[in-house]
Amino acid sequence: MSDLKNPGFEMFDFFERTPVLVCIAGKDGFFKKINLAVIEKFGYSEEELLSRPIFSFIHPDDKELTVREREKLLRGKALVNFQNRYVAKNGNIMWLEWTSIYFSDKEVVFAIANDITEKKKIENEIERKYIKFKSLASHFKSSIEEDRKYLALELHEELAQLASVVKMDIDFVKENTPEMPEISKSRLAHAIGISGLLINTIRRISFSISPQMLEEHGLNETLEWHCKEFSMLNGIPCLFETNYDETNLTYEIQLDFFRICQEALSNVMYHAQASEVKISIEDRGDRIFLTIRDDGQGFDVDRQKQTAGLTNMRERAASINGELIIESEPGKGTRVGVIIAN
Repeated sequence: MSDLKNPGFEMFDFFERTPVLVCIAGKDGFFKKINLAVIEKFGYSEEELLSRPIFSFIHPDDKELTVREREKLLRGKALVNFQNRYVAKNGNIMWLEWTSIYFSDKEVVFAIANDITEKKKIENEIERKYIKFKSLASHFKSSIEEDRKYLALELHEELAQLASVVKMDIDFVKENTPEMPEISKSRLAHAIGISGLLINTIRRISFSISPQMLEEHGLNETLEWHCKEFSMLNGIPCLFETNYDETNLTYEIQLDFFRICQEALSNVMYHAQASEVKISIEDRGDRIFLTIRDDGQGFDVDRQKQTAGLTNMRERAASINGELIIESEPGKGTRVGVIIAN
């Protein structure tokens, strides 16, 4: 009975009986002692495991990473929740998660590990599905933008051109029919004015559907122009500021930034009753911030219904691995922000 109270016996009993993989390894890279769980998991005999370098059991793709982490361990940094792969005797690949401590005075590593193979399989399957769905979403988004581009081109190149021809014909009639009654001249002048408005409206709608300017001049110039256009049409000052290098952003991100700004300005125009809007893009080292801020009537974010516009902005932000933040209070304006990794 006295042996059962011996701390050494209790530790030995834990070492042998625990289902967790427990081992003691030497600084030379060989196992010095292993429990039954290690033997059962690897499928090798105890003699085989003790006679071969631990490095030989590691999956080839994880050897370099394991060497780097082991060097840190031998310098005194404890290894916590480190994950790598091993190849069992039957060829199966298993994921192990290690927590290890190096005892420099004895030149040994005490390590315990859990088999997380099933967990990794689930994670990999989720990631595979995520990548698949993200790829499909990206495909649909690209397809929609292509359709938009085609429609915008048809509007700009076909409809706007036809309207321009009509305006030219009206101008011709006015200039070459001096004997025309005043009332007819007045109607022609009105028609010329309306046809000019029609041409401008078509071009503005074309830009709204697909901003060709974005491809040709980049995001900064496009947003600056869009702000000026918004100010002119709505009588609401709109300022654009930036301090980042737009070439660091892919065209997809630039397009989604523009669409989010477009949606936010539309909300300002129809709902905010604002007297000023400011758009800014800031580079803060590891992250880029897009912000659209207005001084309008604001709203209670917690009570706000999920409108199509808000959903669209949130989905666009998510599609570029960004985060959409909406801050607002009644009477204190609204701030729409998008944060993405730089």
